[in-house]
Amino acid sequence: MRDVAAPLASGLEGVVVAETRLSEVDGERGRLTLAGHDVEDLAGGGVTFEDACGLLWGGALPGEAERESLRRAIAEGRTRAFALLGRLGDALQVGDGMDAIRAAVAHLSGDVPPAAIAGAVATFAAAWARRCAGEAPVAPDPALRLSADYLRMARGAAASEAEARELDTYLVTVSDHGMNASTFTARVVTSTGSDAISAVVAAIGALKGPLHGGAPGPVLDMLDAIAAKAGEGSAPPPGCAERWIQAELAAGRRIMGMGHRIYRVRDPRAAVLERAIERLERTAGGARSARLALAREVERAAEAALRARHPDRPLRANVEFYTAVLLDALGLPRALFAPTFAVGRVAGWCAHIDEQRRVGRLIRPSSRYIGGVPEAAAPPH
Repeated sequence: MRDVAAPLASGLEGVVVAETRLSEVDGERGRLTLAGHDVEDLAGGGVTFEDACGLLWGGALPGEAERESLRRAIAEGRTRAFALLGRLGDALQVGDGMDAIRAAVAHLSGDVPPAAIAGAVATFAAAWARRCAGEAPVAPDPALRLSADYLRMARGAAASEAEARELDTYLVTVSDHGMNASTFTARVVTSTGSDAISAVVAAIGALKGPLHGGAPGPVLDMLDAIAAKAGEGSAPPPGCAERWIQAELAAGRRIMGMGHRIYRVRDPRAAVLERAIERLERTAGGARSARLALAREVERAAEAALRARHPDRPLRANVEFYTAVLLDALGLPRALFAPTFAVGRVAGWCAHIDEQRRVGRLIRPSSRYIGGVPEAAAPPH
């Protein structure tokens, strides 16, 4: 019999499905806590991707010896993944980067530790970008930390320390974020008793969606479209961003990079990445200041327009808004933005996979049937 009185939580909103030590998202106050640390204290504070892995996988920021051990383990994962490139078939020939890394990671098998998975995702993403550019993949340098080596493998040119530091800022910032769609997907797969590779492959599929991790590229498209109104080399005239946004809203289109399912204030990760862009511009002599200035103008115009249309539903900048500007400033092609998100988020996926294994309980929610009811069987004679 159908239970029509059971409460329905569409999208599982408000439903607590797990206890975790990994991260907490406070949407009302705009705060993200990663394993006891405020994200704004971690990111940009000299914390590397390897440090974030140590924090999420081990519960505390690593000391010097542990950090070096993690760096070597992740570097070995990159090297082993590079050795597999010739045996991946056409996985890295597809046109979408998320499809490519999903297919490539699926070639891993056996009991793959988190460091090896993290290294492999970075190698596969960078190799795909090189092949898309018509260039040969660049072999990893095991002497480098992941951020520096990823930029080097993806661009074919060495990264400066400033560039590597700000990519670390990004990777740490996105390493974990509560029970988001891809993390939940990884935990559901893990709860069945399946392996870590299956869970990560499924999580990549969830992250690909434009409502989750696939929006940074379109944010850059938006900024380019607004900048084009002014002509090459000129700043957009006053009100240009506002007019463009109003036209998009009138046409029924979404403003990419604005709004978040959880945050009711500005996404704290947007602030972290905005500051990272500022630091990078100071290092580069201010050459990219026009892009940041435009992004800020667009954010203000979009926030005002959305507030006027939806006064009871705050829609402010999310992590993807300034992700687009930062990754572009680091010289990464926009098609690589979502795969780079996966390079950072895999740290959190692996941590949640371990947590879910410790729970050892199948995740199996219920559904409410609203289809037709079969006719009652004819009464016996």
